[in-house]
Amino acid sequence: MSETIVLGGGCFWCTEAVFVSVMGISDVESGYANGHTVKPSYEQVCSGDTGHNEVVKLVFDPAQVSAREILEIFFLIHDPTTLNRQGHDSGTQYRSGIYFSTPEQQQVASDIIREMGQSGVYSRPLVTEVLPLANYWPAEDYHQDFFEKNPGQGYCVAVAAPKVAKFRKTFARLAK
Repeated sequence: MSETIVLGGGCFWCTEAVFVSVMGISDVESGYANGHTVKPSYEQVCSGDTGHNEVVKLVFDPAQVSAREILEIFFLIHDPTTLNRQGHDSGTQYRSGIYFSTPEQQQVASDIIREMGQSGVYSRPLVTEVLPLANYWPAEDYHQDFFEKNPGQGYCVAVAAPKVAKFRKTFARLAK
């Protein structure tokens, strides 16, 4: 039986580019979550007025890839210590967030954040929010599969491709 989890780790182009390559994930959709505007557009979300986060919605088979493994990948490919920022992208739409759909996912997220905080992996506190998924809306069609369709685009070359390479090197056993 499939599960769904939604993750905000900065620009959804980069996050999507990694998770489409993960074994056991059957669907990856870029979208917007946990804001107050109904059916927001990209322009509205970029204004910072909707409260939405740029996210990817992942549908996965927990028999092939666990929620914990998904979150380990998530923490590898983004900086969970920068509030409302990932690299050069800044604004509330780029915040680090885990939006769960089951109590078990909430527990796994809380556990891994606590463990990472205690381990000293990061020199600053983690600011990743862990909340139930609310008010999700899919991004426009041109955002879907952006990296796959635009591998030579500057942002994809400079930002997304290195994240995909880092995932493949660190989690080769989970790569499709």
